[in-house]
Amino acid sequence: MTVNTQNKYKILNDPVYGFITLRHSILLDVIDHPYFQRLRRISQLGLSHLVYPGALHNRFHHAIGALYLMQHAVDEIRQKGHEITHEESRAVSLAILLHDIGHGPFSHALEHSIVNGVSHEDISVFIMNRLNEEFNGELDMAIEIFNDHYPKKFLHQMVSSQLDMDRLDYLRRDSFYSGVTEGQVSSERIIKMLNVKDDQLVVEEKGIYSIEKFIVARRLMYWQVYLHKTVLSAEFMLVNILKRAKDLSSRGVELFASPALAFFLKEDISKAEFLSGPKVLERFCALDDFDIMGAIKVWAEHDDRVLRMLSSSLMNRKLFRIKLRSEAFTANNRAEVVEAIMSTYDFSREEAEYFVIQERIDNKAYSTAAQNIKIHYKDGSLKDVALASDHLNLQSLSEVVEKHFMCFPKDLDIKL
Repeated sequence: MTVNTQNKYKILNDPVYGFITLRHSILLDVIDHPYFQRLRRISQLGLSHLVYPGALHNRFHHAIGALYLMQHAVDEIRQKGHEITHEESRAVSLAILLHDIGHGPFSHALEHSIVNGVSHEDISVFIMNRLNEEFNGELDMAIEIFNDHYPKKFLHQMVSSQLDMDRLDYLRRDSFYSGVTEGQVSSERIIKMLNVKDDQLVVEEKGIYSIEKFIVARRLMYWQVYLHKTVLSAEFMLVNILKRAKDLSSRGVELFASPALAFFLKEDISKAEFLSGPKVLERFCALDDFDIMGAIKVWAEHDDRVLRMLSSSLMNRKLFRIKLRSEAFTANNRAEVVEAIMSTYDFSREEAEYFVIQERIDNKAYSTAAQNIKIHYKDGSLKDVALASDHLNLQSLSEVVEKHFMCFPKDLDIKL
């Protein structure tokens, strides 16, 4: 495609931050590219709207919001005497703008079902490299920063760390759209407290309470929104729908699907195929939430009873019951559910397996390991926020909380 490099600076109106100015003309050129416009059709919170009806924002919104925060973070760090050149400001803005460009439809559901061993981070890099070719190398520095190969390490930390512009935006934005007010964070104050020490992104001592609230808000948003039990049920039902569709397609069964979706249902796509076949990336960038939901709407009347029942249930919000607990479910627990499904629906064992979901989740709001959040004291010393805080919960919030769950149809009378 021919890239337009003549765009002027633009102002966008965002419901969270108000007016957002794009300070580098290349930003609008990238935003106008079809690969980026696809993010308008990729939900930010997957199927969370089945629990929180307002959570219908998309990854386009989030990318623009993260860009806004990055531009202000650059200003703040410059004001504190640290050099960020015009070229570096441009590059770090591009890096955060494109940080989620590799997300597929319903993001993690796709990664669990119709592609193998390819993360959205991998695909983001593939897309950024493709865009760099079209923009004649103008994304070189942005890609270096994104991949943490640029000498100024703090620039990468602003894009990807435990206190980056990605997290600052998605917590505030997801809280805004879901209505879960516990996730609200003071992104403006946190940015005002940012500084750089020994090429590390740090937080000034007086910002410690804002960071405490940020970590607690992240923990609460995971339990209340991202890992909400009904959302888990819906998203893993979607995974099984796509797995069933892929299995049927591999056996030659005709399924309604857009060309992009049909390709991923019929082919076994791994990281190697993305690297070796440029057409694979083009097909991926033609795939969005509309392809998936349009197909599921039709599959709800398919001859295959497994695909029909799963698709119809998701379309009509007849979601599986979910049992969530601290200890793992046993093989006997699963066998009991499978037998009940076989008996109730007259399914084979293979068919019944699509109607039982057994997984585990974990929630770790903060890690004291790599790239931890450092508090910068007036005497120049640095301390991990979990050790610096007088908030007793921060130590416990660095521990992983693991839970196990099992999902199955609600009309089964099973007590686990």
